[in-house]
Amino acid sequence: MTTDRRTVLADAALDVLAREGMRGLTHRAVDRAADLPPGTTSAYYRTRQALLTALVRRLVALDQAELRQAGEAPPPRDVEELVAGLAAFTERRLTGDGRQRSLARYACAVESARHPELREILVPRENAARTALRDFLAARGATDAEGRTLTLLACVDGLVFDRLLGGGGVLEEEIRGLVEAALR
Repeated sequence: MTTDRRTVLADAALDVLAREGMRGLTHRAVDRAADLPPGTTSAYYRTRQALLTALVRRLVALDQAELRQAGEAPPPRDVEELVAGLAAFTERRLTGDGRQRSLARYACAVESARHPELREILVPRENAARTALRDFLAARGATDAEGRTLTLLACVDGLVFDRLLGGGGVLEEEIRGLVEAALR
């Protein structure tokens, strides 16, 4: 557990946003969530926009750490391993802390439509997991492996979004269909 005050506040802001939505994200709510004295959040992040920017930066850092770790795992040997890996990743995005981060991520994505500075932070980045997926598709003869990688990841993201709103888990058959489409 981190003791860096800015990180503690950004993590608390993520929790507040996931629980309360964008309207519930206030300095006072973050103070309460972090169990800190009133005014602490505003001392570190004077404006709501500064707080939101810190939250988005923290969200991206957590996501990149997760994707880096996923990319450091041995690459999938076949379609079945890739499907299982994507299904497990999707399930993590729908449960526990992953669910909270997913809810916050989508709220921030919508907010970034009005705030280009947030959009710049949220822009998808190259990472080890994306590279491993692209290499897997290319090794199996997929034309335009980069484009198909981006499409597959967008489809998985859409599946997460759908399940967050509609409930239910991810069926490996859905993921399998997406992977097979990327390989065609």
